[in-house]
Amino acid sequence: MEKFSRHVDVNLSPYDPGIPSPEARYGLPREVQFCKRCVISNQRPNAAPSEFDLETESRKAAIHFDEEGVCDACRVWEDKHENIDWADRERELRDLCDRHRRNDGCYDCIVPGSGGKDSFVQAHALKHQFGMHPLTITWAPHVYTDWGWKNLQAWIHAGFDNILVTPNGRIHRLLTRLAFETMFHPFQPFVFGQKVLPARFSVQYDIPLVFLGDHGSEWGLPRKMAKDPLQRPENYIMKPGDEIRLGGISMSDLKDDFNLTDNDLQIYMPVEQEEVERVGTQVHQLGYYLKWHPQGNYYSAVEHGFRPSPERTPGTYSKYSSIDDKIDDFNFYTYYVKFGIGRATYDAAQEIRARDITREEGVALVRRFDGEFPKRFADEVFEYLSLPTEEIPEISGMFEQSTMDRAYFDHLVDRFRSPHLWRYENGAWALRHAVWHEEVVPTARRTG
Repeated sequence: MEKFSRHVDVNLSPYDPGIPSPEARYGLPREVQFCKRCVISNQRPNAAPSEFDLETESRKAAIHFDEEGVCDACRVWEDKHENIDWADRERELRDLCDRHRRNDGCYDCIVPGSGGKDSFVQAHALKHQFGMHPLTITWAPHVYTDWGWKNLQAWIHAGFDNILVTPNGRIHRLLTRLAFETMFHPFQPFVFGQKVLPARFSVQYDIPLVFLGDHGSEWGLPRKMAKDPLQRPENYIMKPGDEIRLGGISMSDLKDDFNLTDNDLQIYMPVEQEEVERVGTQVHQLGYYLKWHPQGNYYSAVEHGFRPSPERTPGTYSKYSSIDDKIDDFNFYTYYVKFGIGRATYDAAQEIRARDITREEGVALVRRFDGEFPKRFADEVFEYLSLPTEEIPEISGMFEQSTMDRAYFDHLVDRFRSPHLWRYENGAWALRHAVWHEEVVPTARRTG
């Protein structure tokens, strides 16, 4: 029985340019506002407290803007530049490491990473600056880029033990396709691993201390969270009675409709609360203790073997951030469709906050690159999202069209646009609001 139709009619009337108060989907603010300091808009969704109960129309908590029109992320970076005693923070980190450091041949901390620039900096600092003995772990990308695989190997050969976890390929492809169909969120199965794997390994290896990289508040989580070095436990803990959805589909439907078992899905499950409490797992964000600087991390990582992509990433101007997964280009493109925020916006906002570029420069970069279709890996991504009948007939039969192609993709794009962000005029789509529509006042690049 087919569960997913190839075509769903899209009513274009809500996208008329003359609509006075177009509908805002996903619980986003109807009035679009751009930060006065960077280029992010108030449509930027914060990370969900729990990725495990998301479905098609899940409401998103958006980044907070203060009364001066400045986003929380900019205020956090302002504190980083001007209000934090980093020597004191480093002493906190050293005290933490002193309490957990082992000299009996056992690992004393877990460092999750992909072999990207931040992974190099995290592991190197903990091992060589703070005398720790990290076990590095990696949740495999959907489809490795050539340079992503080489960077993982370079990270390992820079002097670190590593465990690479690769989920069942058929199950992972199915969950990715389901997340794509139900939420236009092809990266969600990867996010499961990102959030759960560190705590799972903490429990399995009896290593309480886990270190992530940059602090979530630097990207837009509430400013008050910047004072807490710990990741929120709801990211990785399962409590009694929690409802679990993967790819936007309930566990019962995954079992009944797709013949999946508990064993098929176990790798994605959050960790039992009593197990976390037994080990005393704490997931710390290294960016709380050290003055995190993305571009500086890149230069440091290069010294230890990291290499950027040989080509510019579609949708932005950079070559060294989030470059290990071929599907990541599409992940940022779906953000542009759903929230009006593309990859160039994310990159430029962060570099403005770090005082590497001015807002005027950021606006120009966003105008040039945001929303660029990621064609370089499109054929491979569409093949990955396809579920061939001859390979998995019991699963592919749930889709009217089990293969993915550009026409199918474009139709999904239009189904997930929010009318308050997009207008349809003369046969073409355009954003109703863009940061370059505003008058941009030139500013000097700040230092510090």
